[in-house]
Amino acid sequence: MPQEEADPEFAKYWAQRYRLFSRFDEGIKMDKEGWYSVTPERIAEHIAERCRCDLIVDAFCGVGGNAIQFAFTCERVIAIDIDPVKIDCARHNAEIYGVADRIEFVLGDFRQIVPQLKADVIFLSPPWGGPGYACADVFDIQTMISLDGFELYETAKRVTPNIAYFMPRNVNMEQLTSLAGPAGKVEIEQNFVNKKLKTVTAYYGELIKSEAA
Repeated sequence: MPQEEADPEFAKYWAQRYRLFSRFDEGIKMDKEGWYSVTPERIAEHIAERCRCDLIVDAFCGVGGNAIQFAFTCERVIAIDIDPVKIDCARHNAEIYGVADRIEFVLGDFRQIVPQLKADVIFLSPPWGGPGYACADVFDIQTMISLDGFELYETAKRVTPNIAYFMPRNVNMEQLTSLAGPAGKVEIEQNFVNKKLKTVTAYYGELIKSEAA
């Protein structure tokens, strides 16, 4: 167990390590934040299937949980993060899964890189402000993440209308719906692991399933 073991709160994340990465024992690397922010692998696999395309941008790739799965369903992945430690972990983890050659890792701020980006799909999973998000009755995407969730969506929309927005299970659903605009459409999907609601993914643009449109 890594050095975080001194933190009793860490024990629950360690116990779920194989749900985060099934190949954890092959040398997966994570920083402390990665333990509570990486997407469980089964959920990441499902989202990757929904986002299947030629070129996808993972705007906040963290330690690579989603980017790795996107590399199995998309021709190319651009994985961006502002933290060099996370980029290092993500690249290392992608090598373990044998998909590093399909991912371009970019160190930088997604909002500043946007003018140079072209993509079929953008995946947004901005930092949720630490594990304390789970204690809120309702997660506000405008005030409870380090970035304004509305502005972030509009920034991504400058590249493509096909956006997947990954949020906590207690997210304000009305806010996610409002992003689509008065005449727009959105599909909101609840993500379960072992019958427990873990997260929510909102799909916009052509990512919406025809039966949900």
